[in-house]
Amino acid sequence: MGGGAADEAGGFELGTDGPSVIVVGVDDSTTSSRAGWYAAGLARRQRARLVAVFVSPLASFGAAGPAGASLAVARHEAFRASAEDMERRALEFGVELGISVTFVAARGDPFSEIRRVADEVRADLIVVGASAHAGHRFVGSLAVRLVRAGKWPVTVVP
Repeated sequence: MGGGAADEAGGFELGTDGPSVIVVGVDDSTTSSRAGWYAAGLARRQRARLVAVFVSPLASFGAAGPAGASLAVARHEAFRASAEDMERRALEFGVELGISVTFVAARGDPFSEIRRVADEVRADLIVVGASAHAGHRFVGSLAVRLVRAGKWPVTVVP
């Protein structure tokens, strides 16, 4: 049969053409949870490293008012507590599934931060949950912006 390069090299090469680093955007939404499960299953099957990225948007104009400083401190504390909880869950999840999970928490624009992390870790794939916000049909969701960037394959989980 065949006689291709893989046969000459000593056998068929199995399971090495898939992604080796998968970035998944996570938050506490239902679609994000589904995206996390999907990405984890793919990482397990492909023996890939999973990088979970949690991004909290920066404060809006409300922080500029008289109570702005205390509002900013409260938002920072809420971000820190959420990030610590998500990191704990992500790492436990990785141990349970037998996959390597790295957790990254950032503040800023979700598109910019996920893109930055994907570049840093040399991601082969980005997985995100579909946006549930009606306004994103007009402005563009995170998923659409990542697809338009055209740098990585992007899987959008409903």
